[in-house]
Amino acid sequence: MLVFFTVAAGLALIVLFLLRERFPYFFQDCAYMLRRLRVMIRMNKYKKSKPFYSIVDHFLDAVSRHPSKVFIHFEGRAYSYGEVDKQSNKVARALQAEVRLQEGDSVALFLANEPSFVWTWLGLAKLGCPAALLNFNIRSKSLLHCFSCCGAKVLLTCPELQDAVEEILPTLKEQGIRVFILSDSCSVPDIVPLSVKISQDFDEPLSPALRSNVNIGTTALYIFTSGTTGLSKAAIITHGTLWGASLSLITCGVTADDIIYVNLPLYHVAGFAVGMMGAVERGITVVLKRRFSVSQFWDDCRKYNVTVMQYIGETLHFLCNTPKKDNEKNHKVRLAIGNGLRSDVWSEFLNRFGDIKVTEIYAATEGNVVLMNYTSKIGAEVLSITGYFDVEKEEPVRNSDGLCIKVATGETGLLVGKVTQRSPFSGYAGNKQQTEKKLLRDVLKKGDLYFNTGDLLRFDEENFVYFQDRVGDTFRWKGENVATSEVADILTMAHCVSEANVYGVKVEGHEGRIGMAAITLKEGEDFDCSDTYKQVSNHLPAYARPRFIRIQPCLEFTGTFKLKKAKLVEEGFNPVHIEDQLYFLDTDKRTYVPLTEEIYRAISSREIKL
Repeated sequence: MLVFFTVAAGLALIVLFLLRERFPYFFQDCAYMLRRLRVMIRMNKYKKSKPFYSIVDHFLDAVSRHPSKVFIHFEGRAYSYGEVDKQSNKVARALQAEVRLQEGDSVALFLANEPSFVWTWLGLAKLGCPAALLNFNIRSKSLLHCFSCCGAKVLLTCPELQDAVEEILPTLKEQGIRVFILSDSCSVPDIVPLSVKISQDFDEPLSPALRSNVNIGTTALYIFTSGTTGLSKAAIITHGTLWGASLSLITCGVTADDIIYVNLPLYHVAGFAVGMMGAVERGITVVLKRRFSVSQFWDDCRKYNVTVMQYIGETLHFLCNTPKKDNEKNHKVRLAIGNGLRSDVWSEFLNRFGDIKVTEIYAATEGNVVLMNYTSKIGAEVLSITGYFDVEKEEPVRNSDGLCIKVATGETGLLVGKVTQRSPFSGYAGNKQQTEKKLLRDVLKKGDLYFNTGDLLRFDEENFVYFQDRVGDTFRWKGENVATSEVADILTMAHCVSEANVYGVKVEGHEGRIGMAAITLKEGEDFDCSDTYKQVSNHLPAYARPRFIRIQPCLEFTGTFKLKKAKLVEEGFNPVHIEDQLYFLDTDKRTYVPLTEEIYRAISSREIKL
């Protein structure tokens, strides 16, 4: 019998060795599939549950299990699950009393990254009210546009953002919009302070009957995305989508014993749905930051025993650019979850800061495609469907039957995701035209329907996928999507600018693409550096402002009257190779200045920070 077990054990070891040699990711695949199976079972259970079991109900269960457990660490204060629950009840009751909120009423949140953002959303969710999460960087026309997309009649803000609200207050007042501020007082007559009312309200639990009609397909959030063209669009995030995003932490291997560091903006899916709601799903503690800080990051991680961190490529790049220290590997961070990480930064990050498992995720706010590199192969995602794409026509290449053509291994193609009941595309609030633009029909067979991500990817022999570029009229800088047509509209507000063609260009050593614009001038006008700077600084967030301007005699168009960008992108902003006049947005001088070879070299050597 002993001989039998010895032989069996030997054969098992041989089989395992051969499996590892033939399929190097076999065991990681198995572990991932088991976690995915858990998620699918959970989602199926929630879908069929009556009444519907939402992430709010899950939060309330966490409160019951451990009311005293710290939910959020923020700026030296700790807020327990029980405290956040009671505060959310107070917020809900105050809003009920002030504006008679009912199930289904939308409320816009224009708040900074702070605990009040979380308990305000929970309060609204307990009432069955969807929330529009407004980007706290946007101003003026863009802010007004985003607010109007979601059909909200109430805007809730904080003292930090009061000035931005005051800019659009006359228009909000004309539209009958109620504006509240999380403050004890406010000198502006049409902005109502809410903090005193919240503090005086009862903190008893609210009846689940207030949200009795909420189901897996009900809108939970509106999150804004640049999409492919024009001003931001309100992507509809259903309760089902919110569940899916929050459960992604399970797939990444996050456990109930972890502590997660959230420094990404809560108005994005990554920060709110994956980070904050993912923490609620796991019942864990969050270290919340107003914004990412290079100098505070590792000290925070050590102070709070952080084990899981979120990132975008730029944040890890910043960490790798800091001076080296002896205690860089003295921390408990074991897992980093995010997207947009360059291969060279990935390698350097691991070399400097230790054995941290990096899980790179590809996803779009409104999309139905999620790719996850659970193997930690540097620079890669995992397999999906990509097809040949015509860059000039900005559409997929089709065969004689009118179907799209799958790309071959090693080639670049457009990533698409099949729209099904399990992988839906909910579209954009109040914008059927833009919703339709994101759909592709007759992709692999007649009658099928796919979501167009607008991203070009390449996959290798092992079926790993690598991000290559974005298509259409957006580029990504500082972790934000920038809509080129919106920037172009602002540029043409300058009295000297006739037309503008906006695009993103690469800068060595930086993630994404930085904004640049080719413009034509009105007849008889010279380029007005001050006025152009005034327009972009007043109406655009810093990440969307074109840092480079190129003066052209005329703009080039395609045969379908679209602005040509490919050649401009390729030529970049080197004054040695470009005969046109070039200008650089100098943030210190607060104006545009001629782009000289000296400035170009300073940018390339990173003496000038972008």
